[in-house]
Amino acid sequence: MKKILLAIALLSCGLSAQAQKWNVDKSHSKVGFSVVHLSISDVEGAFKITEATMISAKDDFTDAKFNIVADVNTVFTDNERRDTHLKSPDFFDAAKFPTLTFASKSISKVADRKYKLAGDLTMHGVTKPVTLDLVLNGTTTNRQGKKVAGFKASGAINRTAWGVGTMPAAMVGEDIELRASGEFIQE
Repeated sequence: MKKILLAIALLSCGLSAQAQKWNVDKSHSKVGFSVVHLSISDVEGAFKITEATMISAKDDFTDAKFNIVADVNTVFTDNERRDTHLKSPDFFDAAKFPTLTFASKSISKVADRKYKLAGDLTMHGVTKPVTLDLVLNGTTTNRQGKKVAGFKASGAINRTAWGVGTMPAAMVGEDIELRASGEFIQE
């Protein structure tokens, strides 16, 4: 009888720890950035996320794995001329490198709802490791009865490490602040 109860307990633990796939809600998600212009002002912009998933078995998301793809051709800075220039070979070369991707490798909890998310960022054909601050905004159930989790991530990168832009730092800063926000819906 003890063996049967132990088997049932192990089976139920295995079922509850089964990884769940979560898909991004594109209408409530984006990748944003900010860069200093002429050493005096910030220019902000964003890319649309075309696909993103999260896999997690734990309710606190301490085992979450994120994969995110953004479309470089959707860059928007509220200035059409600048957006066209950013898509050109002078910066992102969107015709040759149409996507930005992030694939997480690890996540570690640093406080309640706060994590460090490490992964690989691929941009302009270059892949480099980055570590982002990740905040779990919360979870809820939507009108269709599905679980939804909201996150925001932030961090900084040096654009020249990815070969983005040849403009001198006095014109366009080298340090880029990244901000991403997203809602993920459990399948």
